[in-house]
Amino acid sequence: MASILTLTMNPALDVSTSVDKVVSKHKLRCSGIRFDPGGGGVNVARVIQRLGGKATALYAVGGPLGEVYQGLLEAELDGATRIAIEGNTRQSLNVSENSTGEEYRFVLEGPEWREKEWRGALDLIEERLSAGAYVVVSGSLPQGVPDDFPGRVARLAKQAEARCVVDASGAALEASLEESVFLIKPNRRELSDLTGSDLDTREEQEAVLRKIVEDGGSEVVALSLGGDGALFASADGVFDIGAPEVEARSAVGAGDSFVAALVLRLADGKPLEDAARYAVAAGAAALLSEGTEMCRAEDVERLYEELQS
Repeated sequence: MASILTLTMNPALDVSTSVDKVVSKHKLRCSGIRFDPGGGGVNVARVIQRLGGKATALYAVGGPLGEVYQGLLEAELDGATRIAIEGNTRQSLNVSENSTGEEYRFVLEGPEWREKEWRGALDLIEERLSAGAYVVVSGSLPQGVPDDFPGRVARLAKQAEARCVVDASGAALEASLEESVFLIKPNRRELSDLTGSDLDTREEQEAVLRKIVEDGGSEVVALSLGGDGALFASADGVFDIGAPEVEARSAVGAGDSFVAALVLRLADGKPLEDAARYAVAAGAAALLSEGTEMCRAEDVERLYEELQS
């Protein structure tokens, strides 16, 4: 199996809890508090490990919250490497409202990076890249890091003959396409923002995906469509995988679970259609978990088998 490296520039200490009802101007007594080391690339590595694979996670943390984050991550994940920064790691709060089943997500502002910090991160990434490896750049960029940072990583990956996978939005996604990456995983809103089109129809979506592949922006495009599954494009054409029906408890981590399963399968040499089916199963399985908990392997395998039948 090809090696997998994930990068998380702006991780968050995820706090999840629940209340009976969210109301203003009152103290809300919470219950069932849970802490998790969150952030796109870290979550991808965590899910890969849950699914029986192995990934090296590069993650950037600092300050007192960074120490807490590091302790939680090292207790769960093998092969994590800290990128030390001066700023304090951010937090995110996920609150479930028991009376309605609604979910509220609050993401606090992260630290601001200095130029020498993000350039140092690039140096570390370059050291860890190897021919044939997959490098997954996932999640938001902190303040002070240039929008083209994922594109810079993609450039390093090409030089090392590695495959760059990008799960980003806005200017970061656009910069990645300019560097011709291996795979991107936008959702409908992110792709709509990129193209300036609503992309309401399947025909519009397919046309955009084909154009990205034909123009050389990305070898593979995986467009996640929530309850409608996902649409995949490569030089071999476009196909879709419908989502299995599940009772959603929380949407946290669904996209990261999707990316993790997709990359894991591809790194194991499986064809794109099989990897796509496994990815859709993992994204759906994440909806079955409470709060900020990642998907469970048994749910992924069960849903994957359903999608094959």
